Amino acid sequence: MRLIFRNFSLLRSSWATALLLGVLLLVSLQSKAAAQSSAPDTLRVRPNLEELFIEPRFYSILEDPSGQLTLADVQQPVHAAAFERGDKLPTNMEHPGAAYWLRLVVRAEGPLAQHWYFELFDSHLNDIAFFPSAENGRNAVHTGADQPLTSRRFPYKNFLFRLALEPDQTQVFYLRLRSNSKTSFLSRLRTEQMLAVHFQAEYGLLGGFYGILLIMVIYNLCLYVFIGEQTYLRYVVYVLSSSLMFLSEDGLGFQYLWPGYPTLNQMIIAGSPILLLLTFSYYARQFLDAPQRLPHYDQWVRAVVLLSVAALLLDTIWLNSGLGFWLYLLPYGMIYYLAFRIWQRGFRPAGYFLLAHAMVAVSVGFLILRKLGIDTFTNTATVYSMNAAFVVEVVVLSYALGEKIKGIKDLTIRAQEKLVKQLRKKHLAQDRLVEQLKRNQELKDQLNTELESLVALRTEELRRQSDTISAQNRELLQANGLLALQSAAIEKLNTDLQRDLQEAKTARVLSKEVDFGEFSQIYPDKEACLVYLANLKWANTFQCRKCGHEKYCDGREPHSRRCTRCRYVESATAYTLLQKCKFSIIKAFYAVFLVYTHKGNYTSQELSRVLDLRQGTCWSFSQKVTEAMRRRRQAPDYDENEDWTHVLLDATGIVEEEVVGTEERASLSSSNRKVTL
Repeated sequence: MRLIFRNFSLLRSSWATALLLGVLLLVSLQSKAAAQSSAPDTLRVRPNLEELFIEPRFYSILEDPSGQLTLADVQQPVHAAAFERGDKLPTNMEHPGAAYWLRLVVRAEGPLAQHWYFELFDSHLNDIAFFPSAENGRNAVHTGADQPLTSRRFPYKNFLFRLALEPDQTQVFYLRLRSNSKTSFLSRLRTEQMLAVHFQAEYGLLGGFYGILLIMVIYNLCLYVFIGEQTYLRYVVYVLSSSLMFLSEDGLGFQYLWPGYPTLNQMIIAGSPILLLLTFSYYARQFLDAPQRLPHYDQWVRAVVLLSVAALLLDTIWLNSGLGFWLYLLPYGMIYYLAFRIWQRGFRPAGYFLLAHAMVAVSVGFLILRKLGIDTFTNTATVYSMNAAFVVEVVVLSYALGEKIKGIKDLTIRAQEKLVKQLRKKHLAQDRLVEQLKRNQELKDQLNTELESLVALRTEELRRQSDTISAQNRELLQANGLLALQSAAIEKLNTDLQRDLQEAKTARVLSKEVDFGEFSQIYPDKEACLVYLANLKWANTFQCRKCGHEKYCDGREPHSRRCTRCRYVESATAYTLLQKCKFSIIKAFYAVFLVYTHKGNYTSQELSRVLDLRQGTCWSFSQKVTEAMRRRRQAPDYDENEDWTHVLLDATGIVEEEVVGTEERASLSSSNRKVTL
């Protein structure tokens, strides 16, 4: 039994050992497979090849967030094992500002008849270090968009590096890349001959492209100079801004125009798309007549464009979020929708506008895919599709602009033809009017002749009658002499009669027997009373009571006077016995007359009955008149025969009442203040 258990224990230990060995073997195989899968494929160069597109599986990438690693550091086992194949990672730089190490393994199979060159397509990489030898980092080529063009060994718009390949040997090349924006690792290997053919074809096409843009700029600028249509000038500005953006995008501007100014190159790269958005909206709205055809929507488009430009400038200068690319979609989309709406309304050039930007929209789609790291459609045709689309756009828009101007010209011609027809009708009417005027002139001449003959006859008749009248006038003069004497006598009698009548009226008024009805015939209304009082008050001259000035003008109240110097206004009743009178001024006149003529002995009851006023009011007013009469008798210039109207100008009582009132108010205020204390 013990032997059986011993054999069973040996058998169990042998199975455990075998299982452990199997697990170790499986782990080693999986790690070896993983290492093989993480290692990039070797890029093989053969004598019969002239160019190779470097696919992501041919290189491996190491991200260096700190940016401090050197060539020796990345060759250490720790960092060398961290390299990952390009097809296992995103095909673009996900973190702008970080350094990326790119490792490329190249094997030259057989003898090589030509030199091979490594080309990076993105000309906006800020910093590049190419290490032609993996063993020695001192021979590194250091260049980039942040450095002048002289830092490049080959003055080419893209980055070009020569590979020192040895026959039948496998070599490892390292590149250290850094960019401030998301970009891809697209690159290609070319031989000298293929590179020369490529240069010739590429620069020939680009030269034709910029030549077409230059021709369009000159042509439309000449049209603007000769025609004066502002749309042509806006189109020239738009084409120039587009040319600036293409020069910054393909690197030709940095290669030929500003090679020694990398900072300026970075500013143009960042600002040219923003400038293009402004000039495009500036031109498109004018071309589509948006302010006249869709004024409300045009205001929204203009506001969105300005806000987008401000956001793009903010993102470019301060934020650097990398999302500025998406801020272009909304304003461009609104402008395209604006063109579609206007085209629906029957504006034919808007259709050409939409057609011209259809290919541009497709090429922008390819650009968005490249920015997102999707290289499925990336090739020479799609890379340069925007240039071709823009050429088509320039040609179509030029034709559309010509069609628009032609349409305007046709409308102008039709308007001119309509105007010519109207002018012809006007000329016919004028001819008819001239003919009618000629007839009128003939009739007028005939009528004048007849009138002259009639006037001659009438003149002779009048002359005869004049002689008769002259003889009669002489007789009348004699009679007039006698009548003049009689008229003088009659005039003297009338004067005496009027004087006697006035004296009778005055005497009647000065008597005590005049009733209110008779009195009101002399002073019928308030206006007559105020006129009389004003003439009596200012009989001698006017003098301002504040500044003493003697010149005046009429005030707002009837018969008031305003000082022309201090603007003080004095009414006709001010500073008279009738100031602050509470009842009718006619009754006040009559009350003064009654009290004065009765020498102050007229009772308030009788005065209340005659004037139909309260007895208290009549008593107060009679007291005021009595006091005025007393003061008048004491005056030096008092005359016993003077009439009652002199009492009206008494103002002493009014001044005393105002002084007493002021003192009473001051005393009351002082007593209140004491009570409060």
